Amino acid sequence: MQENQQVESDPSIAIIGAGFSGIAAAIQLRKAGFAKLTIYEKGDGPGGVWRDNTYPGAACDIPSSLYSYSFEQRTDWSKKFPGQPEILAYLKSCVEKYELAPHFRPRVEIASATYGESDHEWQLRTVDGETMHHRFVIFACGQLNRPLTPDLPGHRTFHGPAFHSARWNHEVDLRRKRIAVIGNGASAIQFVPLIAGEATELCVFQRSPNWIIRKRDPVVSGSEQARLQRFPVLRIWRRLSTYLVHESRFLLFRKGSPAGWLYGKYLRRHLNRRIQSEELRGDLTPDFQVGCKRILLSGDWFKTLQKDNVRVNPSGAALIDPSSVTGGNGVRFEADVIIFATGFESIDFLAPISIRGRGGQLLSESWQDGAEAHLGITVAGFPNLFLLYGPNTNLGHNSIILMIEAQARYIRQAIEYAQSASLPALEVRPDIMRRSNQTVQKYADKTVWSGACQNWYKNAAGKIVNNWPRSSWRYLWQTRKPRKSDFLRD
Repeated sequence: MQENQQVESDPSIAIIGAGFSGIAAAIQLRKAGFAKLTIYEKGDGPGGVWRDNTYPGAACDIPSSLYSYSFEQRTDWSKKFPGQPEILAYLKSCVEKYELAPHFRPRVEIASATYGESDHEWQLRTVDGETMHHRFVIFACGQLNRPLTPDLPGHRTFHGPAFHSARWNHEVDLRRKRIAVIGNGASAIQFVPLIAGEATELCVFQRSPNWIIRKRDPVVSGSEQARLQRFPVLRIWRRLSTYLVHESRFLLFRKGSPAGWLYGKYLRRHLNRRIQSEELRGDLTPDFQVGCKRILLSGDWFKTLQKDNVRVNPSGAALIDPSSVTGGNGVRFEADVIIFATGFESIDFLAPISIRGRGGQLLSESWQDGAEAHLGITVAGFPNLFLLYGPNTNLGHNSIILMIEAQARYIRQAIEYAQSASLPALEVRPDIMRRSNQTVQKYADKTVWSGACQNWYKNAAGKIVNNWPRSSWRYLWQTRKPRKSDFLRD
């Protein structure tokens, strides 16, 4: 890009989204002295998925000591695995402590972003028709923010309440109801045990089983919280040891991994010990290597599925009529309420926002074979645009907060470099992005995610577009500082 042009000393920066990613970026930029910062959030406040997901039992499956910013460690988490209210309160406290509220624009949904080659600025347009201009744009929309509701035949004819778990309808009384739960993933295993006792009958329509590990979620005592507060070294050790334990699990995700084979035997034994019925045991036993789909944590899932009023349809849901759901095996379940626990539109990054870069290039067309970005952060042809939690940055074994912090730091350094070098536009070289993604896909092919199971990590062609296929420490190393040679210079 052109050098030595006049550039603003304090450029205008937009952040789209106010979850963990957007807040991390805002804190990084504010600490660095950038003041012309605007955070656009389509919801009514910060929190992202932790604001939107309010279903019963909503909680994280990463320990609280690691599912938090490294620079903002809490000592008063109530449990090992924090629940949704605590995580949301934590994010709101970060917004307050780092004085981000003046930079927020809530209830503003971005419809399009267009790059101007003459002024090197992005024009943002909202769904209400308002336009804004910013030199840099950071998309922090996340990977799991748009609920996926399958278009099953007849689903619009159902007479009772029907809603997605990520948009829980708290006005619906589930007591003494016949409840059909479509899906059996990470959300379902959290809320089904809590609502099963209220239901007259409950049927889980399972498309394919998951590997389940027992969740041990001890309460953090007041004395332990006091020790962590008094001795910072204990907080550091707790976070480090938790990280190392989780990082060791990366070995499970290699194809043909002996560790994965042994872990599979352990989880199969765990299942066999807790499921009494041979038929149900068969329905709940996966036929793929551990890790091909997300490994789920639960201490009461197997117990719940064996209750007298709970059943499992192992063939998934195939048809909905005004009063029932029918499985793929033809078995019909009379239902009063339907709850979709069917995940998210995970592979269509940044949709439905229309984003046009250099020469009017449409990002969705550039990504028609699968989303790609250099280190999941920058995209060739789209100057001054950055992504947080972008393509190939999700983790299957450790805390995504580690990745988010690394990306936020990288973006802040990249903007600082553009400023110091008087670059009106900063754009990654196409060959650099191509080579880095070839490396990512080479390693992704060696993971269990590329196996025959259905997961949300890959697109219809089988390309892994969500997960980082190497260790987290390698990603942290690669993003420690932007390389000047990675960017175009005229």
